[in-house]
Amino acid sequence: MNIFYVPTIFLSNFALKNNSENNNSTNQQSTIQQFNIMGKFIQEFKEFAMKGNVLDMAVGVVIGGAFGKIVSSLVSDIIMPLIGAITGGLNFTDWKWVIREAVMEGETVVKPALCLTWGNFLQVVFDFLIIAFSIFLVIKGINQLKRKEEPKPETPAAPAGPTQEELLAEIRDLLKNK
Repeated sequence: MNIFYVPTIFLSNFALKNNSENNNSTNQQSTIQQFNIMGKFIQEFKEFAMKGNVLDMAVGVVIGGAFGKIVSSLVSDIIMPLIGAITGGLNFTDWKWVIREAVMEGETVVKPALCLTWGNFLQVVFDFLIIAFSIFLVIKGINQLKRKEEPKPETPAAPAGPTQEELLAEIRDLLKNK
């Protein structure tokens, strides 16, 4: 049984029961038409959601999210510490421009500091560049595989010789000329 069929029947019966008190047949027909439209809408959505392209896209989004986490870890845990070691132990995520200092009363912070953390932004830009470059390499590899899979165009066949009728016509013409 179709899972979208049961709610449509239920809603149609519900509408009929509620409108039976009113005894207004136009209200009943209007309500039934509204539920039929809803049923058609649900059916169209089901067909859309079950198409192969939508499911492929959903899988791609999930894999892309996981791939993004891997690359973010690569940047923050491997590449940025190496760049920090090369630059003398600097950590990009700590780079910031303080617009307003924090207001303190003893040990408690009354107003936190207002900062532009441009070092963190720089790290996110590095993340993006590495992800974009990685995706470029993956797509380039896929395109190379597709090119290898494509069949080479067939060499054109040698031009066909004259047909039997053409040869007989030529022989006839030669015999006439003699």
